[in-house]
Amino acid sequence: MLAIVSICRIPINGNGRIGVRVALQISMKSTILLVEDSRFLRRANEIALSKAGYQVITAGDGEEALVLAKTTSPNVVLLDMLLPKLSGPEVLRRLRNDPATSDIPVVVLSSLPQNNENKLKGEGAVAYFEKSRLNLDDDSEALVLIIKQTLATAASKNI
Repeated sequence: MLAIVSICRIPINGNGRIGVRVALQISMKSTILLVEDSRFLRRANEIALSKAGYQVITAGDGEEALVLAKTTSPNVVLLDMLLPKLSGPEVLRRLRNDPATSDIPVVVLSSLPQNNENKLKGEGAVAYFEKSRLNLDDDSEALVLIIKQTLATAASKNI
């Protein structure tokens, strides 16, 4: 992760004194771990997120997701709920209970009805996105927006 700090000299108060204001600009390529068992959706979302400027790492099952989360320390995990080997809820639980991954924001990507949203957020997900809202024609714009909001929230907590 690379952060560029900009320093500008600007008047701080009305008496003409010049001070220094430091603004933090986050200039990095955030890494998204996309966990999706459907090859089609995994590839389509990988392309959309890459076009939006993110580095995307993919996993096709829950076990692979846990290994990649530990070894790559992504900025966000985008997690499907219906996965082979380990279910999405189990992956979420293990990510939250492991000190190496507990701080990584997890956005749930699911075809399950939205009435699961509160339960999953209570278990540690920061956001919930229904697959039915994906519009592959517009490069999954709504999904990209959720990722941007999640990264902005995470960055504000770390400042």
